[in-house]
Amino acid sequence: MAESGLAMWLSLLLLLLLPGPLPVAGMEDAAFPHLGESSQPPPRACPPRCSCPRVDTVDCDGLDLRVFPDNITRAAQHLSLQNNQLQELPYNELSRLSGLRTLNLHNNLISSEGLPDEAFESLTQLQHIYVAHNKLSVAPQFLPRSLRVADLAANQVMEIFPLTFGEKPALRSVYLHNNQLSNAGLPPDAFRGSEAVATLSLSNNRLSYLPPSLPPSLERLHLQNNLISKVPRGALSRQTQLRELYLQHNQLTDSGLDATTFSKLHSLEYLDLSHNQLTTVPAGLPRTLAILHLGRNRIRQVEAARLHGARGLRYLLLQHNQLGSSGLPAGVLRPLRGLHTLHLYGNGLDRVPLALPRRLRALVLPHNHVATLGARDLAATPGLMELNLAYNRLTSARVHHRAFRRLRALRSLDLAGNQLTRLPMGLPTGLHTLRLQRNQLRMLEPEPLTGLDQLQELSLAHNRLRVGDIGPGTWHELQALQMLDLSHNELSFVPPDLPEALEELHLEGNRIGHVGPEAFLSTPRLHALFLRCPKGGRRGGGGQGRAWEGHDGLSVQGQQASHDEHRGRGLPGAPKPARGGHSRESGAGPDPVASHHPTWATGRGPLILERSSRAAQTPGAPLGRGLKRQHPPWALCLALLGLQGWACSAWHWPRHRGTQLAYSRPTDHADLAGHALPQTPNTDGGSNNKAKPFQCSARTKHPSGALSTDSSPQPVQLGKLRLWDAKWVRTEF
Repeated sequence: MAESGLAMWLSLLLLLLLPGPLPVAGMEDAAFPHLGESSQPPPRACPPRCSCPRVDTVDCDGLDLRVFPDNITRAAQHLSLQNNQLQELPYNELSRLSGLRTLNLHNNLISSEGLPDEAFESLTQLQHIYVAHNKLSVAPQFLPRSLRVADLAANQVMEIFPLTFGEKPALRSVYLHNNQLSNAGLPPDAFRGSEAVATLSLSNNRLSYLPPSLPPSLERLHLQNNLISKVPRGALSRQTQLRELYLQHNQLTDSGLDATTFSKLHSLEYLDLSHNQLTTVPAGLPRTLAILHLGRNRIRQVEAARLHGARGLRYLLLQHNQLGSSGLPAGVLRPLRGLHTLHLYGNGLDRVPLALPRRLRALVLPHNHVATLGARDLAATPGLMELNLAYNRLTSARVHHRAFRRLRALRSLDLAGNQLTRLPMGLPTGLHTLRLQRNQLRMLEPEPLTGLDQLQELSLAHNRLRVGDIGPGTWHELQALQMLDLSHNELSFVPPDLPEALEELHLEGNRIGHVGPEAFLSTPRLHALFLRCPKGGRRGGGGQGRAWEGHDGLSVQGQQASHDEHRGRGLPGAPKPARGGHSRESGAGPDPVASHHPTWATGRGPLILERSSRAAQTPGAPLGRGLKRQHPPWALCLALLGLQGWACSAWHWPRHRGTQLAYSRPTDHADLAGHALPQTPNTDGGSNNKAKPFQCSARTKHPSGALSTDSSPQPVQLGKLRLWDAKWVRTEF
């Protein structure tokens, strides 16, 4: 019994240990991965160096390819080969991509010989083709019927064929600008069977007349920069959907147009005929026209009959014509009841046109000969919001004190470049902007500014104002003033009692040599202050640090006037630092941080003091306006003590042209001192210019490669740069 039981257990053990039956062919589980195989699908084929973000997209952009890539999947619908060096497309490679919808060949070297016509025979689903910026001399003779957008711009195309763009019922946009097309290379049936084309660009070619048989579906037609001298009769008779027509920079004359040229364009809104040779306004303008640009022609007379049909006109541009004193008769524009903007600058007008449309909002008349402004010259346009009379011949004696009385809606008045010696009287109280620069103003009194409590910008630059010429209480009238430009006058110090709302103040080009302790007490919102000594004038000055107390978050920047003028030089005109790194003109002792008599000096570049509210919130961002790389500063010449919430910034130049160091003060009691320098110290502890050190006080530590805030009370020495209580930011541009 025992032996039989043992034999049974051994038999069971053998059954368990023996392998199962061998698999029979055809019995494998197809869903189970076999040995050496992966459960993941095989990777999609993609040409080397290209990217295939989707199964239907192949992107080989900008790889300097000289040969059409192989291994492009047949499933590709969008193929981009732009910005390469391809000279030809092989027919056998392209013909197998029958599912292509987009083919982008922009900016290659493909010639007409390298783009065989049969290459497109199999691309029956192609909708977008881009072959701009290549070397095609003729267009492809055949493009697929499915095409919607064709871009052949910026080639050398001299000829297109009937089936290039013809018989394409879905075609919407054709771009042929910047080629060498003449009328002989554009067949009359070029768009037969393509009744959906909305945009056609033929600008910058060699067309001598407007092509006939254009698609009737056109909405935008670009023909600028050609040699067009004539629009044949009936050439635009079918384009009833045309909204924009560009014919500027051609050779159109009055005889090249007739009364029917534009009369059938019942949808036309924008017509540009500028830079031609017209001597009169074209006839037959449609009622729908909203913008008519006739600038830079030879128009001597505007006839009322020519504008009779264009009563919907809103913008009329007649600048730089030859209207003179009689070319715009009184009331000739009155029928244009909806006219919004009238541009007439550079026409030799000797007075403001009379009887203008009442709804006119902008009248632009600079660079004329207007010498008088009477009491009723502007009475017909009470809704005027912008009036530009800059660079005329106006004098104070010939501007009537009631000239602006009716202009209650006026917001912007430009009288720059005239001969005014005092501010005009009766200025509209709703003005936001008043420009009076480049006149001969010798006095500034409160009375002309009375009631201008909405004025935000006032430019008085390039006049003859002195501080004594500014009457007491002048600025009290301008409670909303944010920008004041007093640059290039004859001021010897900062005018007192400036408006409280002031944010930007220009004082460069004056004779200011001293900034007193109370100079900016009235302007707590000041964000930007521009100071610069005139050439040959005093280049430094002294002032008390208390002058800027309460101006938290300001930044100090030096800006170069001419990059090339000072390349590789020191600081012409700036104070020369004495041995030990201190300015001889500053009067500072051995330790400028301990000095109580700060100095500033400007040289030729403007010194910009600018507030930045981001200083405490975004320590990683550059402060103030920043400086362009091509205009790095060559002088940062401000040394101020006791400033609260200020910031100073300097640029490394020329060795560190792209680096800005920005400094902001989070505390109220640290001192700041600086000296003129062309280059600030390196962040690795070296100094680019030991003879002209830059010193700011701050408490920080200096980890390798960066500058950051630290609570350590120990100062850090970076060459001549000593830091306490500050945040330093290094930003690469």
